[in-house]
Amino acid sequence: MINIRRATLDDVPGMMVQLNEYARQAEILPRTKDDVYRTIREWVVAEKVEDGDLTQSIVGMGSLLIMWRDLAEIRSLVIDPTCQGLGLGRQIVTLLIAEAKTLNIPQLFALTRKPGFFLKMGFQMTRLETLPRKVHRDCVFCPRFHACDEVAVILNYELGITNYEGRRSS
Repeated sequence: MINIRRATLDDVPGMMVQLNEYARQAEILPRTKDDVYRTIREWVVAEKVEDGDLTQSIVGMGSLLIMWRDLAEIRSLVIDPTCQGLGLGRQIVTLLIAEAKTLNIPQLFALTRKPGFFLKMGFQMTRLETLPRKVHRDCVFCPRFHACDEVAVILNYELGITNYEGRRSS
């Protein structure tokens, strides 16, 4: 069984295993344990619980970083390869979108090498230049800044996209 839930401080060691592996593969930017502890309230995890066993393991996660009053970023979305295709990424993003809506944040974005996933959830392609807060906060410090291979996607409720299942509202 897999549960999607808010992360706790006890989850950090298990989260670091996944985060370090994806950072090693250059799929996400590296995160320090200190950074994850400090931002634990931003994180959602997918936790696999083995039937009849007390063993629990973190098999996916993502975070919602508030950039400004009207903008937040979904970042560090990773799913263990053994659990991909089970809809965990969709469930995590759906929970993060719901949180942003609760906070009245009208725009969410992500930088990704897999835009198709986000496009299916109602995001639209955009240019990184439309996200100057992200560029000034993080991108300029990235070793790939001048040769970025990520695509920017955005979900903007002000443009009428309110259903995060990928359908436009009328």
